[in-house]
Amino acid sequence: MTRGDKAPLVVTQGDPAGIGPELTLRAWLLRREADLPPFAVVADPAHLDALARALGWSVSIQAVDIAETSAVFDRALPVVALPQSVETRAGVPDAASAPATIASIETAVALIRAGGAAALVTNPIAKHLLYRAGFLHPGHTEFLASLAAEPDSDAPHPVMMLWSETMAVVPVTVHIPLQAVPAGLTTDLIVKTGRIVARDLRTRFGITDPRLALAGLNPHAGEGGALGHEDDAVIAPAVEILRREGIAAAGPYPADTLFHARARCRYDVALAMYHDQALIPIKTIAFDEAVNVTLGLPFVRTSPDHGTAFDIAGRGIARPDSLIAALRLAARLAASAS
Repeated sequence: MTRGDKAPLVVTQGDPAGIGPELTLRAWLLRREADLPPFAVVADPAHLDALARALGWSVSIQAVDIAETSAVFDRALPVVALPQSVETRAGVPDAASAPATIASIETAVALIRAGGAAALVTNPIAKHLLYRAGFLHPGHTEFLASLAAEPDSDAPHPVMMLWSETMAVVPVTVHIPLQAVPAGLTTDLIVKTGRIVARDLRTRFGITDPRLALAGLNPHAGEGGALGHEDDAVIAPAVEILRREGIAAAGPYPADTLFHARARCRYDVALAMYHDQALIPIKTIAFDEAVNVTLGLPFVRTSPDHGTAFDIAGRGIARPDSLIAALRLAARLAASAS
């Protein structure tokens, strides 16, 4: 992305006690080396300045209106200031920071919807801290979907995709207990997910005829019903519906042979049936480079594929690779959508 007059990216602070703020500082320090597009972070400028000083990093912080981002990005980290101060210390999670965390997300989405920002990059949050402050959504993604809803309309159906240059995976069921997966997995849910994945791979990733490989739920994809009925009764019908709609879907395949290098050559994205079935292979293969992309939203949203890492926050040792990859991918997807 060239720097010109294009709208910048907007980054949320994430949990201020986690590694998100220092990763944002580090990404700005690496802006030229990593050839990053202009971005602004929605945060407390004083908190970021104090963190940079504590880490011994020379980062100039400048409070801006989002429209000023590109003009100051080369010389200072642009910050859209929150209305409240952040007192949290790195590595010391505190539910008192929840209002600022939520405000950062709300402000960033509002900037995108108003046309001031091209895409959203979110830093990691700690949901359990937000719950203590009365947060009513199951997670980050569901909150974004609610913010994206038009008046008098249902919220869009968000789909989590973990993407890297070497593989992409989508969990059909996400943050639910493993014992709840068989009941939560329906043909309708698989079809809805597959449609969204195929559409966004075409419109945002530029893949003309995306290939979807669906994993089985049970060992050996059910072994003809001997190891479970869901593969034949729930997943296979979904594959047929998607294929009748012109989507290149195949499966269900045994999950234990779906993620090696030769198998990955046969598809553009693998649809897994539950959270760990998707995240274990991509975090094994591309832990530092993987990006969380939310499909199905009316705007581009990416995020690093890791958590708050409170245990190492404030020490300056967290790697910014995934955030940098998220910024680059957000810019790429925003450009393809424009």
